[in-house]
Amino acid sequence: MAAKKKQQQNAEHATTVASEESNLLKSMVHRLSGAGYDHSLDLKASEPGMSAAVVWGRHEGVETPRILALVLPTGAWGRANADEVQVLSYSLPPPETPADQYPQFAIVKDAEGKLEALFDLAYPPHQIDKLPSLSEINDYKRIKADPTYRWSMHMYDRLMKGFNALHERIYQTHKDRVNGKNDIIEEVAKLLFLESFRLHHDDGGGALTFEHEGKKLSLKDVFTAAHVKANGAKAVAEIQSAFEHFKMHPDYVVTDDAGEKHAIFDKNAHLRLAQPGNYEAVLSLIQDLGPVTDNRGSVVKKQGTLADIAADVLGRAFDVFLRANFESKGGLGIYLTPAPVKQAMLALAFHDIKESTEDAARLVARDGKGRPAFRFCDPACGSGGFLSVALSHLRRTLDELGGKATATDEAKKKLFAEMCEHSFVGADSAPQMVMLARVNMALLGAPKARIFWGDSRTSPQLVPGTYDLICTNPPFGTPKLQGDAKRAHEAEMAKILETFRSDLTPRAGRGGGFDYSPTVTGLAMGGSPNSKGVWKEASTNTDPAVLFIDRCLQLLKPGGRLLIVLPDGVLCNSGDRYVREYIMGTKDEVTGEFHGGKAIVKGVISLPADAFKLSGTGAKTSVLYVQKRHARKDDPEKFQDEPQTDVFMAVAETLGYVVKNNVEDYSAGVPNDLAAIVGAYVRGE
Repeated sequence: MAAKKKQQQNAEHATTVASEESNLLKSMVHRLSGAGYDHSLDLKASEPGMSAAVVWGRHEGVETPRILALVLPTGAWGRANADEVQVLSYSLPPPETPADQYPQFAIVKDAEGKLEALFDLAYPPHQIDKLPSLSEINDYKRIKADPTYRWSMHMYDRLMKGFNALHERIYQTHKDRVNGKNDIIEEVAKLLFLESFRLHHDDGGGALTFEHEGKKLSLKDVFTAAHVKANGAKAVAEIQSAFEHFKMHPDYVVTDDAGEKHAIFDKNAHLRLAQPGNYEAVLSLIQDLGPVTDNRGSVVKKQGTLADIAADVLGRAFDVFLRANFESKGGLGIYLTPAPVKQAMLALAFHDIKESTEDAARLVARDGKGRPAFRFCDPACGSGGFLSVALSHLRRTLDELGGKATATDEAKKKLFAEMCEHSFVGADSAPQMVMLARVNMALLGAPKARIFWGDSRTSPQLVPGTYDLICTNPPFGTPKLQGDAKRAHEAEMAKILETFRSDLTPRAGRGGGFDYSPTVTGLAMGGSPNSKGVWKEASTNTDPAVLFIDRCLQLLKPGGRLLIVLPDGVLCNSGDRYVREYIMGTKDEVTGEFHGGKAIVKGVISLPADAFKLSGTGAKTSVLYVQKRHARKDDPEKFQDEPQTDVFMAVAETLGYVVKNNVEDYSAGVPNDLAAIVGAYVRGE
């Protein structure tokens, strides 16, 4: 009887909870109806404790795109992020929903009604702070409908869960020849490269043929889960030989602006995994995808592959896997920027590019060699996070722009393909990061992205005055060294600082020092002015962030934009005032105008103290957004004296997560303040 009573109580509780969720959903739909979205359709939720509906309206007789109204189960707020909500949006609509009418926006609540979040579900999906009005949503320019995007969303969900399980398998239960968590990520990247190579090369001309123990084999035959299962260690040895053969393939070698060639892998890189079961698990995950179905559930291909998954979805899966499994504090954490920060920085940049007639025209222009003129760079690219997000924003922006270059779908496709090869440049001083960034971009359809290893501060592979947009999170802070290590670092820094004085001219006479005269492609942060305004050689303890500001301004074209994460000291400390004056000039106390600077400051956004806690640092940081001043027409190496406009200032106290046990916990229910900040900037508030 007690068990029966308990069962009845549970049923009554479930009914009560379901009723509360239903009421919450009804209130959401009613609120949207009051704003003009007066058509709705309740959806069959995909799991207990969830309720959903699609809502739409009519503006001037034209039906608007759909909005997803979603109530998440209790305790599931961690799923209220852009990627997961987009996956849900493609799992909930009924089969009869037209392919181009899947939800483009979402309003999400938790089961208690205390938390709410809004999302734009186009690529890249991101959080917003305000739903468009009825007229605005009707004018919303959606990407070309992908007839199998719903299937891609299911594959994203499968891959994310599979990658995480695979990581735990190799790290915990089926240990292999790797030294730690980050090595597992690297090995998965190598296998993804081989799969990408297998799918995008035809074996008819022998492109997939390699030699192993005197025999010619085909990657098509040996790189399968079935072959590994049947042949064990023998198959592993064959796959390792295949990697040795294809890792330097010319199709994955890029040429930088200095004419140097860069393969995707170092010649000393090898496949280290040795357990056949681990190979079988990886290959089953990335190859056994089942049939491809269209957005209405009809089979369009008997066996799907990674090549059938939408590129932005596949690239996001890899990027999220990377962030979710890196080893922090000395591991990949020092290279990874939180997703909300990346999205906000790129959203600000591309909004202004679209709003500027000059920049929008340059975005679709050609250079003197007939290549796309627009170029994006991250000189401290890590695993390519900014590059991958920039690529997604670029694709969306091209879809929204008009003009001859993007007049047809075919023209857009052609331009975007060329931009994937020519428009994205990255560099990093860590070879492992460069490899991960190359794989990351290859999965997004940009295997020729120009990403290379080197010191961005001095590398000739980065040419001054050649980039339209730079977004970066450079290293900052001076290392704490002693003895020989400290002396070696100081000697290296002294050499680097010498290269940062092209705008400094030695002063004649006693006292020495330098005179400073700014030029469009010059550098000066190898020096600093004393109290009398005389420039002297800078200290070898100069924060690397200061040099990166100088270098990025040098690399930009006149009028180009820079968004950079900086320690607050550079923006606030009295000792760094010369850096701020170097950027925006000195203030005329009579007119209030700034003169002599290299850039116009567009905005400063303060980030939370724990924004980079996973990186092992609690340093307070901000995003600085500047636009390089234009050059004078009569003297292209000198700047125009352009007026400094109002500066957009904002403070983000939370980013939608809290850091717990070295994990970004999105279930805490804290808001992503950057969504509201970007919204305010876009609306000119």
